[in-house]
Amino acid sequence: MITQTRLTAAAGIATLLAAGPAAANDPFTLQLKWVTQAQFAGYYVALEKGFYEDAGLDVTIQPGGPDIAPPQVIAAGGADVIIEWMPAALAARERGVPLVNVAQFFNRSGMMLTCRADSGITAPEDFAGHTLGVWFAGNEYPFLSWMSRLDLSTSGPDADVEVLRQGFNVDPLLQNQASCISTMIYNEYWQVVDAGIPEDELVTFFYEDQGVATLEDGLYAVEESLDDPDYVDRLARFIAASAQGWAYAIENVDEAAEIIVEYDMAGAATFEVQQRQMENIATLITAPTEELGWLDPAAFTRTVEVLLSGESDPVISEDPGEAAWTHSVWDQSMSQ
Repeated sequence: MITQTRLTAAAGIATLLAAGPAAANDPFTLQLKWVTQAQFAGYYVALEKGFYEDAGLDVTIQPGGPDIAPPQVIAAGGADVIIEWMPAALAARERGVPLVNVAQFFNRSGMMLTCRADSGITAPEDFAGHTLGVWFAGNEYPFLSWMSRLDLSTSGPDADVEVLRQGFNVDPLLQNQASCISTMIYNEYWQVVDAGIPEDELVTFFYEDQGVATLEDGLYAVEESLDDPDYVDRLARFIAASAQGWAYAIENVDEAAEIIVEYDMAGAATFEVQQRQMENIATLITAPTEELGWLDPAAFTRTVEVLLSGESDPVISEDPGEAAWTHSVWDQSMSQ
C-alpha cells in the first residue's frame, strides 16, 4: 500500500530542495561500486545540474574499481554513503560492517549469464560439466545461491561446474575459456556483441527469470551513523537530490550520457556506449517518480530468501530482518 508520505514524495523533493538546509554546502562523499558509467548516471546528473548544490551539499563522487570494496571504504570512514549490491552488503554485515540500506533506486536486476550457443547449453540444467565465468569481490553471491538451488557444486575436485574467477571483461567467452560468463544487460553483454558474437549466437539467463534475482545498487550507510541527526539530515538531502537526478536522467537519456562522458576522467566512456547503457539502466528503475529510492520490503525478503537458499553453503547464515534496512531516512528526504 502506498502511504501518504510516498504519495507526497514528489512535492517533498521540490520543497526540500527549494528550502535548502540551514548551513549551505555541507560536504558529503559517495563511493561508487564501479567506474564512472551510466550505471551511476542519476548521481552525476544531480551533481552537474546543481541538484546537490540546491540541497546545500558539496558532493564528492568517488569512482570504484576492481580493487575497491565499498563496505571497506565506508567502514574506514572514507565515504558517507556507498553503492553496493544487497548480497555483498548483507554478507559484509555478517562479517562485522553493520551496513543498512537507506534507499534503493534499482528495483530490477540487470545481471545474467551469457553463454555461447555452440556450447550446447540451452537451460540451467545444462550447466553441469561446463566452465562458468563469475565475478567475485561480492558479485559472486547471487551466482553461488543459484548454483546451490540447482544442486550444483562449485568447489572441490568433483565440482559439478568449474568456476572461473572472471576479470571485469568478456575475454573468457571470446577466447572459449568459459561456456558462459557473468554480464550485465547494460554493460558486458553489449561488449560481447560489439566484439563480434551476434546476439543469435548467444544464450542468456537473466537472474530475474530464474527466481534468484537479488537487489543491486542500493545506498548503504553504517548503522551507528544513523543515530546522528546531522548526518541523517545530510543523507536525506542527498537522497532527495539523487532521486531528482535519476528522474532527470531517465527522461533525458542523451544528456545523461553526455554528462557521464564529461565526468569520466579515465576517458574510457564514449557517448554511444553510455547512451545505450543509459537506455538499459532505465529499464531497471521502474518505480514512479514519487517512489524513486523507496525499498520494497518484499524485494528485501526475496533477496534474503535467495541468499539463505543454499543448504550446504548459504551466503548468509541468518535473516538480518529490519535491522538491515530503514525507510526513516527516505521518509525524511521526501517530507521535509
